[in-house]
Amino acid sequence: AHSSGANFAGEELYQRLHQYLQQRMKTLLKVAETRMDDSLLNYYKKEWDRYTTATKYSNHIFAYLNRHWIKREADDGKKEVYEVKVLALVTWHKYLFTPLKTRLTNAVLALVEKERNGESVDTALIKGVVHGYVLLGLNKEKPKENTLDVYTKEFEDQFITATEVYYTAEAQQFIASNSISDYMKKVEKRLVEEQKRLTTYLHPSTQTELIGRCEKVLIDKHRDLIWGEFKGLLENDKRDDLSRMYHLLSRINRGLEPLKDILENHVRDKGTDAINAVAREAIVKPKLYVDTVLKIHQKYNSLVNEAFKTDSGFVASLDKACRRFINDNGVTKIAKSSSKSPELLAKFCDMLLKKSPKNPEEQEIMKILGDVMLVFKYIEDKDVFQTFYSKMLAKRLIHNTSASEYLEGQMISKLKQNCGYEYTSKLARMFNDMSLSRELLERFKGNHKDVSGVDFSVLVLATGSWPLQPPSTNFTRPKELADCEKAFNAFYTQQHSGRKLNWLHQFSKGEMRCRYFLASKAGYTFQCSTYQIGILVQFENEDVQTFEQLLIATQLTEAALKMTLLSLVKTKVVLIEPKNIRFTKTHKFTLNKKFRSKRMRVLINVPVRQAQQKESDDTGKQIEEDRKLQIQAAIVRIMKARKTLKHGNLMSEVIGQLQTRFRPKISIIKKCIDILIEREYLERVEGQKDMYSYLA
Repeated sequence: AHSSGANFAGEELYQRLHQYLQQRMKTLLKVAETRMDDSLLNYYKKEWDRYTTATKYSNHIFAYLNRHWIKREADDGKKEVYEVKVLALVTWHKYLFTPLKTRLTNAVLALVEKERNGESVDTALIKGVVHGYVLLGLNKEKPKENTLDVYTKEFEDQFITATEVYYTAEAQQFIASNSISDYMKKVEKRLVEEQKRLTTYLHPSTQTELIGRCEKVLIDKHRDLIWGEFKGLLENDKRDDLSRMYHLLSRINRGLEPLKDILENHVRDKGTDAINAVAREAIVKPKLYVDTVLKIHQKYNSLVNEAFKTDSGFVASLDKACRRFINDNGVTKIAKSSSKSPELLAKFCDMLLKKSPKNPEEQEIMKILGDVMLVFKYIEDKDVFQTFYSKMLAKRLIHNTSASEYLEGQMISKLKQNCGYEYTSKLARMFNDMSLSRELLERFKGNHKDVSGVDFSVLVLATGSWPLQPPSTNFTRPKELADCEKAFNAFYTQQHSGRKLNWLHQFSKGEMRCRYFLASKAGYTFQCSTYQIGILVQFENEDVQTFEQLLIATQLTEAALKMTLLSLVKTKVVLIEPKNIRFTKTHKFTLNKKFRSKRMRVLINVPVRQAQQKESDDTGKQIEEDRKLQIQAAIVRIMKARKTLKHGNLMSEVIGQLQTRFRPKISIIKKCIDILIEREYLERVEGQKDMYSYLA
């Protein structure tokens, strides 16, 4: 009886509370129906706040009812029985919110539109009403759980639609009367505003849909117009606008793709134009060439870093563009070879690493060498750079013109990082030879004082490590030098039995004291090549020598003698008669006794342009021959591993193996295959088209 009475009291109390709440809702609804827009929202929010506060108190007051009768009813499966706080929300939703929801949502959207139009609105009012939508999302199966069904269906869907309509109209109107640059600023501002709107009065779940819809309407729909503006912004270097464009287009799918191609073509064209403008001068001025390349790279590298946030796609576009204009430009066209680019880069390095009063401080040179390596990474013919660089390094070491051993080591270290140990192994061995030579010379001088009154030094260099060719001419050394060589030969044979020395007089040099000048009783000390010494000593007894006499006395070839005499004529040490540098055997040469110089020590071993050009041409031929050997070696390695291979596949693998050093030409690969077939390394497989077989 007691239990039955409790049940009856609980049910009656619950029903009376429910009826009271329903009646209260009807009263509120009558008042609400007389209100419009902001007035409706203010009234709704005020009553909602009062109601939810009262609900908290009521839930405490009816705590016993919640714990016993309501819990028992719910456990028995009665779905229409809720805890008091849930009952209050269910009643509000059914009897007040549902009749008003359309007007409420429209009123909120009207306020949002006013805010978008720049009017001041009560955001706390919007937040309070919208938050109510969230709280009314009840899960009737699990009353304690909250869902976003009401918020999504009754507010968010309409809000997103209204947003799309608003920004579609605004974008069309704005673009019609403003520039794309101004439009992008507008879009950037709008996106910031919408993000702020999210944090101020919208539920976080709205973010993805809201921002996605804004991006679609404001950016994606107008991307063609935005893309069309990109080239103009690049031309005028509008970095702020470019950065803004990148930021906006990165928000949409594939929004940046066309920009990468435009950037690549733009940088390629600007780089090509810059080099073409100085090509005639730059082909003989390595510094001008490298500075021009670096200026373009630095400009667009900073653009990619700043405006495009070092985006990998834009970095790749910059790299492709630089690779194209560095390997194919006005300079390479004049030279009729892409190899001119690495040659000039190597010559620029030589200028930096040589002793010179014009060179900057060591720290500044280190920075420039870092810039050089930026250009180097774009060079396709890295073997050309290696060949020229190693020859110039050899000269710096032989003639002791290197500015700093530390800088030389740093440059080799940078090349090693870029290309691996094999690329720089010979360069490192050259330094080792220099160290061994110094020790050997000390031992020689300890045993032999000045031979024939000559202060004699020698470098012993391993043939396999140094890019030095044997002399292309005979040469009759003056007796004093011949005695020195003989003494060192005997000493070296004693030290290293079985080894043979080949003297490279074309790289040798010395100092010669002369006292035949009218203007200087003390005379001058000439710093000259060994060939120049060989010619000058012929004037010891005869003031005039013919070309033929010098040819017989020195045993130099006509070409070598012409080049050496040209340098003596150019420095005005020797006078020529007749004054025509197209030498014949009857040309006469006389010592210039009126020679004058402000210096007591005079460098007369100056390079002659014809000799420099010949050396450059010879190096080019050497590179071509070395490439053929490398291609043949690659073919043999590949075929030894594969045994049989189709022509196309062999071509691809050869290019793949060698492209880090140079890009082999298809025609040269074919010639190398034919050479290897003739030498019986390979054979064509009978009955199978384009198939090769390896012969062990």
